[in-house]
Amino acid sequence: MTKPADVAKKQVSENTSADTLSLQALLDLQRAAFLRDGIPDAETRIDRIVRLQAMLLDNAEEISEALTADFGSRPRELSIAADVAGCMIDLNHQKRHVKKWMQTSTPGKVLAKAGLRQEVRHDPKGVVGIMGPWNFPLQLTIVPAGSALAAGNRVLMRPSSITAKTTAVLAKLAPRYFALEELAVLTSAHGGGSDFAKLEVDHMFFTGSPEVGASVAAEAGKNLVPVTLELGGKNPVVVDAEADIEKAATRIADARLVNGGQVCLCPDYVWVPEAKVGEFTDRVLARWRANLPSIKDNPQFTATINEKNFNRIVDLIDDAESLGATKHQVIPAGEKLPDAQTRKIAPTLLTGVKAGMKIEEDEVFGPVLTVYPYRELDEAIAHITSHPHPLTMYWYGEYNERFSKLADSTRSGSINGNDFAINMFGPDLPFGGVGRSGMGSYHGKYGFETFSHARAVAFSTMGMAVSEMMTAPFTPKDVKTTNVQMKLWKFFNNRARKKLGHKL
Repeated sequence: MTKPADVAKKQVSENTSADTLSLQALLDLQRAAFLRDGIPDAETRIDRIVRLQAMLLDNAEEISEALTADFGSRPRELSIAADVAGCMIDLNHQKRHVKKWMQTSTPGKVLAKAGLRQEVRHDPKGVVGIMGPWNFPLQLTIVPAGSALAAGNRVLMRPSSITAKTTAVLAKLAPRYFALEELAVLTSAHGGGSDFAKLEVDHMFFTGSPEVGASVAAEAGKNLVPVTLELGGKNPVVVDAEADIEKAATRIADARLVNGGQVCLCPDYVWVPEAKVGEFTDRVLARWRANLPSIKDNPQFTATINEKNFNRIVDLIDDAESLGATKHQVIPAGEKLPDAQTRKIAPTLLTGVKAGMKIEEDEVFGPVLTVYPYRELDEAIAHITSHPHPLTMYWYGEYNERFSKLADSTRSGSINGNDFAINMFGPDLPFGGVGRSGMGSYHGKYGFETFSHARAVAFSTMGMAVSEMMTAPFTPKDVKTTNVQMKLWKFFNNRARKKLGHKL
């Protein structure tokens, strides 16, 4: 492998494409630059975030056109809102607060008076690798990249090959705004995602499916590279017994069709009070009919990303129906759906779904919603807890004791009440999963901390030495000090035990 010192001597001209260098050469280049320049100051970090924003804002229309071309059908308004403007909230927050976050903190004020100064530095890790998914290929790579740059790192970005046209646009634009030693966008010319996962970066960040995430973690683990995994899962919805059914049905119907249902935060299945299932189903279907007078040639209805996923979703519907589920679909007059050519699938609501059907276990990632009836909230809780922890959970109803029971009895990356993905609005909440839906989090300060190393510093001006106290010979004074410590700790522990009613 080329030594960092040697790489640093090479001159990479401005606007050089990442395709001119190998994966390892790019990593060596960035690591050498990181070692050469040291920890960047706040002005440098802010400048990099500003350029990241400019890259999107200056080229929003070209990016939107590329996204439409990749999907075959995707509304410009969604692409701009989610993949361009949607990045700005967090990037702005990073920009405003990075100077404060990067400051060394000083805990242990009491010990400092005794001569033991303690600090926590918030140092960058070095080079961060970011692997993005295809459903929101900018937002889910640019936002973590912003966090990594705010934390003072260099970034190697690997967007999905599935959205190849969008990745090509990013790869073309990036050198206009960044030197390769700051941020480099990689394409399929550098191999597949598995090749990227093998890189000995200082932190690997991946967004995608649990199956691929497990593979990324395994590859990173071989090099002891820390990972953050933002994965998916079947997100449940529980409609409260006293909820406004019309409002709940309308909002859930809309949420299921965001980006054609291809969102890791989309509701996957809904638990509805048994007596209200009929009304809920009718209102969901009515909402879809009202919003979609046409589907097949409607540019505002996002197509399924590719043939593989189209066939997978259709198979999930067919399998459920063949095993006894009831299918309710919204198909405009004169249209035949599903349509393989346009990769359009009719919005579908399934009832009567039972264990053994593929859709019971598989994340749909398409315009399909399953509805279950419940008499007691415990039925919904039992189902949710018997499955892997989801990325998010939805509740429709008041913030009441039933909501608290659901929250206390289940696990999920987040909980959203009465609307879709509102945990993404504002930079003050962590975004991340738990268990099979992911590990680690980002957004706001959580993103800065993910890509930083909390580095402890302890500095002694005490008259005594800890090393001397812990090595032979142990004097009578040392014995007395040890015994006093034990006596004090037993006193405090016994007091706590008495308070809890323990028998001593």
